[in-house]
Amino acid sequence: MGIKTLKFGGSSVADGIQLNKIRNIISADPERRYIVVSAPGKRFEKDNKITDLLFLCKAQADHNIPWEQLFQVVADRYLGIKRTLDIDVDLKSRFEEIKSNLAAGCSQDYIVSRGEYLSAILVAAYLGFDFVDTQNLILFDNKGRLLPEETNEALSEELKKHERAVFPGFYGGYRDSGEICLLSRGGSDVTGSLVARAAGADIYENWTDVSGLLMADPRIVKNPKPIEHISYMELRELSYMGAGVLHEEAVFPCRKANIPINIRNTNAPEDPGTIITTESTYDSEKVLSGIAGKHPFTVITLHKSMMNNEIGFVRRALGVLEDLRISFDHIPTGIDSFSLVIESSELEDQIDEVLSAFEHRLHPDSITVFEDIALIAVVGMGLSRTVGVASVITTALADAGINIRLLNQGASEINVILGVESKDFNRAICAIYDAFDK
Repeated sequence: MGIKTLKFGGSSVADGIQLNKIRNIISADPERRYIVVSAPGKRFEKDNKITDLLFLCKAQADHNIPWEQLFQVVADRYLGIKRTLDIDVDLKSRFEEIKSNLAAGCSQDYIVSRGEYLSAILVAAYLGFDFVDTQNLILFDNKGRLLPEETNEALSEELKKHERAVFPGFYGGYRDSGEICLLSRGGSDVTGSLVARAAGADIYENWTDVSGLLMADPRIVKNPKPIEHISYMELRELSYMGAGVLHEEAVFPCRKANIPINIRNTNAPEDPGTIITTESTYDSEKVLSGIAGKHPFTVITLHKSMMNNEIGFVRRALGVLEDLRISFDHIPTGIDSFSLVIESSELEDQIDEVLSAFEHRLHPDSITVFEDIALIAVVGMGLSRTVGVASVITTALADAGINIRLLNQGASEINVILGVESKDFNRAICAIYDAFDK
């Protein structure tokens, strides 16, 4: 029998109705053996996520503001699910333990992690699976950095003891002290990926409230097509440019172990979703995999005659950014000029200091600055194999009356990066999408 690892997000464990869907999904396939769950999310628009309530409990406790009533709201969410589904599990003693630790001044990581902890206990009891705590299995060094190999070893040993198990997402523990440590953004996705790798899973199913990834942001493009298959490399490009996809840390363990990821919809389990794999699949009929972008950026262009003969010119420019602890995103170059594309938030109030340092160290002939620029990534394995891609993009934008400030193809040849004014961002994405959606 094969092994499938599943992760269910906050919307998938929000209430008893959702948990019943989870059980049906797991029961439909005996290979679905290891389950990772988030804390309950919102049930409706103005509802509260359990994680947010726990953050608030800790803040009130730290400021000597009564928090007991707020914690009862948290407890009632779990008790409501227990009653609805008639689950045989002791929650009261665990609530008392958490309240005692909160009153004693527990860490923020500890109290926030209890959302996933209680969720996993409840789901494990409902499914009849083992509950496995991740506190001493997902390991961090004393600076809070994940230790992937030690984690993999610890998880692998633990998994040998369990035929079927439920794990809380989002947290682990410091290797030396054993105290709770939270994962970063997308923590439960990371947990699922780590468990999948340790289990030697055939596939990692990430269940959420959407039927996979879309080729563009549906808030910008009307009814964008779903992405049926995408490579890790393409996903990385889209994620970097702001697409709402899996965080890189959630992808890496599966990518390393060559485990496919399947993004699925808890509310529409019959939908195939999106498959993410190491190997790309070239389809001559499908040039574009997706479009994503973000803004604002600032583009600083330095001009100097015979720059290509001046050894160390670009290195000195990057040294200015390093000294000021400013990161950059792209460096389009020419013979006598090059540009630094920097997120505007990185510069903050340092733009004058940066320009002054460039003048002092580089003595350029001139410097030009373009602000409020949006970057758009057009991503697809077919880009490097298709004649006229750049023409399609530039023609689409020209027809829409949009001026291109920057155009650059990545070294991997699977993406084209272009810059437009932020005011044209949405129109540019729509124009490019429509040009390829033939």
